[in-house]
Amino acid sequence: MRNVFLEIGKTGEEINARVEETFNEIFYGNDKFFYTTDDQTMGYLVDTGNNDTRTEGISYGMMICVQMDKKKEFDQLWNWAMTNMYLSQGENKGYFAWSIGTNGEKYSDGPAPDGEEFFAMALIFASHRWGDGIGIYNYSHMAKELLKTCIHHEELYGGHNMWSDEGLIKFVPGLEFTDPSYHLPHFYELFAENCYLEDKAFWKKAAQASRDFLKIACHPSTGLSPEYSFYDGTPYPDDGNFGGRHDWFYSDAYRTIANIGLNYEWTKDDSVDKDFLQWSRNTANNLQNFFYTLPEDNNRGIYAIDGTPIEGKALHPVGLTAAIAQASLASDNQWSLKAVEDFWNTPLRTGDRRYYDNCLYMFAMLALSGKYKKW
Repeated sequence: MRNVFLEIGKTGEEINARVEETFNEIFYGNDKFFYTTDDQTMGYLVDTGNNDTRTEGISYGMMICVQMDKKKEFDQLWNWAMTNMYLSQGENKGYFAWSIGTNGEKYSDGPAPDGEEFFAMALIFASHRWGDGIGIYNYSHMAKELLKTCIHHEELYGGHNMWSDEGLIKFVPGLEFTDPSYHLPHFYELFAENCYLEDKAFWKKAAQASRDFLKIACHPSTGLSPEYSFYDGTPYPDDGNFGGRHDWFYSDAYRTIANIGLNYEWTKDDSVDKDFLQWSRNTANNLQNFFYTLPEDNNRGIYAIDGTPIEGKALHPVGLTAAIAQASLASDNQWSLKAVEDFWNTPLRTGDRRYYDNCLYMFAMLALSGKYKKW
């Protein structure tokens, strides 16, 4: 795996220490947002901006832990998810409630599919890295069952599948639109190798469908993507149902270019879609060029995907800096290493909004140090 921090002059010792320090600050430091139950059997990451725990954060935490070889914390998080988030009945049986309180109270009886896909990938990696245990810690079995549920929910339980018949991940199972930052073709290629055999063809299809989708969801000049979009890539308008507009480049959308960068790193040597790799490079170049050629008085705010400024400030500026840097896994322009150096010089966020920013920060730290691996 490429270690981009070496390319900006950092030593291996500095890099290893920085990655470990970042993990420790998130999980155990003064500004941590990882907590455990009194009996230490469960752990959870708190969304500090909303004072809840989310499948996004629990699954992100699991991915971070498997990459960092932190099995104790991984199992604590997975136990939390299965004990408090898993839906054992109802319309969404077999999925996970996307938001619950720190006391385990479910705030929702519906899932957010990015949680399920990160759960599945983290479990697969845990199986490969540590081996399978028993019960919920039989990681490979739990991953296969979850992947099966995601694409066969309708026939198994009478509810809605998380992926469309065409292979596109949905924003939520019952609605026919998507979130570009949910599209992880590099995960789906690995799902195809670690699912039940009868589902392999679907995950291969999903990987190609997401590659094709991302090409039309990201703007051809700026590289920016919207938070939500229709399956044809058109930004999803404000319909009053999801807390305001989501057709802009805003918080969710930061993850899209970070995902594109990681996909490039994971698949550059064996990709089945070389055109997508070249598109990824062009898109990462365009996005970094957009941000590094902004007028000096425009301090990385909110934008339409064509780059038109929208009034307001970025809610997660540190997360945005991290995502722009992670794009350097794919880019090869004059800004590529500067983006990484700017990220290195950016501290973790403090305060109420630190959860989302610092999750993206940790992922970028792993990815740019060559430690975000396919286990």
